[in-house]
Amino acid sequence: MQGLNAAFIDLGGDKEGFMHYLDFGPAYNSVNKYLKLAMNGDKSAATLSNFKIEPVLAKVGNFDDVLKVGQPILVQISKEPISTKGPKVSGDISLAGHYLVLEPFSNKINISQKIRKKEERDRLKRLVQSIRPQNFGIIVRTVAEGRSVAELDTDLHQLMNRWSDMTEKLKHVNSPTKVHAELDTTSAVLRDILTDDFNSIYVDDEALYNEVRQAIKRMQPDSEDIVKHYKLNTPIFEQFGVQRDIRRMFGRIVTIRSGVYLYIEHTEAMHVIDVNSGNHIKAGSGQEDTALQVNIESGKEIARQLRLRDMGGIVIVDFIDMDKAENRKKLFDVMQEEMRRDKARHTILPLSKFGLMQITRQRVRPAMDVDVQEKCPMCDGTGHIKQSLVVVDEIEASLRHLVTTQHEKHLILVTHPYIFAYLTKGWLKSIAHKWMRRYHTHLKVQQNEQLGLLEFKFSHSNGDEIQM
Repeated sequence: MQGLNAAFIDLGGDKEGFMHYLDFGPAYNSVNKYLKLAMNGDKSAATLSNFKIEPVLAKVGNFDDVLKVGQPILVQISKEPISTKGPKVSGDISLAGHYLVLEPFSNKINISQKIRKKEERDRLKRLVQSIRPQNFGIIVRTVAEGRSVAELDTDLHQLMNRWSDMTEKLKHVNSPTKVHAELDTTSAVLRDILTDDFNSIYVDDEALYNEVRQAIKRMQPDSEDIVKHYKLNTPIFEQFGVQRDIRRMFGRIVTIRSGVYLYIEHTEAMHVIDVNSGNHIKAGSGQEDTALQVNIESGKEIARQLRLRDMGGIVIVDFIDMDKAENRKKLFDVMQEEMRRDKARHTILPLSKFGLMQITRQRVRPAMDVDVQEKCPMCDGTGHIKQSLVVVDEIEASLRHLVTTQHEKHLILVTHPYIFAYLTKGWLKSIAHKWMRRYHTHLKVQQNEQLGLLEFKFSHSNGDEIQM
């Protein structure tokens, strides 16, 4: 696609991957050279020991000058498909471990910015420098803080084994083919969130229990015993309240204990969050103070919701208006502090003059959208149903048809209890009794709680339902 300076990459699936020129990555020339060597079975490709790194790809250029139609290319999926969009792919190859991220065709060492102590950053850089293979760059992840060289070396050894396995698969491969897959979901989650703070991990499936124990043993050998096999009859989600939390946390309306509630709406372009004070009853010195309290409580919950739902892209938050600049600054500081726990890249802008806060958050996967509501079968989601009088008119029209056209003399009418009460109130003066006199027929009215409010059925005296 020359107009976009991009291309669609055939991944062998239903949707093609999208790749812009900027997604090639600076080491693309080296990646392309490595691919040719690996496909020809060159053993040196597994270690890159004698590999000469090619010049960095220019930041500005045309896609056509680098890649031709039909040419095989080694890419890594950087973003999963979202909505109608296919996956986004990159030529910048990396392998993530628990403590380290391996970056081939580089000799740089980078330390996570969340490790702030200079002494620790220097220590980690020295340790990694001593074990780093030639032509492999390394990113030290936040969880590596305080770890020994032996733990880092074990993680690096596992990453190098994965690189070697991928190189082996590239021999005489026919594209499109998947040559390396991320860890299974369980191991990937543990890799990204496991810290020393964990004291228990419960698993209700025996096979998965053994898998988790092995994964923990590889990552943190001393923590293997925190994995416990859950064997109670009560479902594990119900036992630990997860089911309740899912229902409460993933609806459109999120209620906070103080009475404040959030209304979260997802559109194609962005997420919109509206803050409402609800029945907030904390005493304050005035409207401004109350607005600040509500906004701070909401800000903490919003930061949590962004992580829970993995909401990405543009997020607009409509906070309650505050007049004082210091209060607006205080809310901004709270949001920045709460969002520090978020591992996804994000940017927060101060409140606009309309009281709106703009947040952008890295979108890698589709946002979690657990539908805890369903369309009302009575009103079809409109919020309006037919009046009882209209329903009664329909029943009478059906009765008239059965008597005059089909010459029915003995009928049973089954309705919802509310309609039953309306039709039979005051026996001799009831609507049902008037119908019997008007149409010269015997009508017996019965009630059934399983029928909808607007549903009714006619049947013969023997109980056989009459199809209308």
